[in-house]
Amino acid sequence: MTVIARRLAGHLARGLVMVFVVATISFFIIRNIPGDPMAAKYQKLIEGGMSPEAAETATAVIYGFLPKGSMWQQYVDYIGGLFTLDLGQSVTNPGAPVTGVLMEAAKWTVLPVLAGTLLSFLVGVIMGVYAAIKRTGKLGDALAISGSLLHGVPQYVLALLMGAIFTTLIPILPVGGTADILFEPGFNAGYIGSLVEHATLPVVTYALASYGGWILAMKSSVVTVLGDDFILAAELRGMKRSIIFRYVARNAILPLFTILALSLGLLFGGAIFIEKIFNYPGLGMALIESVTNRDYALMGGAFLLITVSIVIANIVADLFYSVIDPRVRSGEEVS
Repeated sequence: MTVIARRLAGHLARGLVMVFVVATISFFIIRNIPGDPMAAKYQKLIEGGMSPEAAETATAVIYGFLPKGSMWQQYVDYIGGLFTLDLGQSVTNPGAPVTGVLMEAAKWTVLPVLAGTLLSFLVGVIMGVYAAIKRTGKLGDALAISGSLLHGVPQYVLALLMGAIFTTLIPILPVGGTADILFEPGFNAGYIGSLVEHATLPVVTYALASYGGWILAMKSSVVTVLGDDFILAAELRGMKRSIIFRYVARNAILPLFTILALSLGLLFGGAIFIEKIFNYPGLGMALIESVTNRDYALMGGAFLLITVSIVIANIVADLFYSVIDPRVRSGEEVS
């Protein structure tokens, strides 16, 4: 068995165990949170004079279902449902399966967060190289300061600032929803343009929030690689500085690919505060609504989706690193 195959098998085994553990822990923790909306509705109907049988029937009609059996029986049914992607039914959207609710929300989260992540990674890596090269000059200082400031500002503060500037002071971008109702959904210029307009603020805000981390990480990595022996040897041999930095950038960016893959795995977590502030109906908003409404099934489904995406991202990152770094392919230790 090759090194890559062994690593893949190990990651898959650990990933399955992690998914099972997270599913189990989240199930029992979530269902022990006080404030079950179905129990509250049932009790209210009882207090209103209904018989227990009628109240149970009415609650089942209102929410589209009613949990049956003990907590352990519900847990067994839940774990069994995972194999068929049946995560239960949502209380927030009565009668709707959790899987469908999550997939509907995911399509509005994945593209903006993916665009913001890749944009911040590209710009941050390029600026990080320049910040390392010019670290003794004013340009390097300015780039490092910009990265530190943006890295230290919370996402929700950036979102509030962007919203205040571009929807109030300079009202050039819309806020709320995914597209104007004036345009018919479909592959037409008006609808696509409206989608882009509504997604601009979430994308740019997420990119700015992530940019600082990338530029600081790339600068640190480049400075570290500059101290390696092969760089000193290249300089002593009289190689051009542009060629040297081409090799520096290639080696310095390797650790960042792992971080990028894990960041992409967090796509399904959504940018919770950003989506809330911009009223963007993605996974972040769905998670907030599930917590607010004590929608146990939707809450558990969201946590499980985040866990699975991180596990997959970790596997992809490890395999990708094995492809781009020959030391990993040959089974050598990478310092």
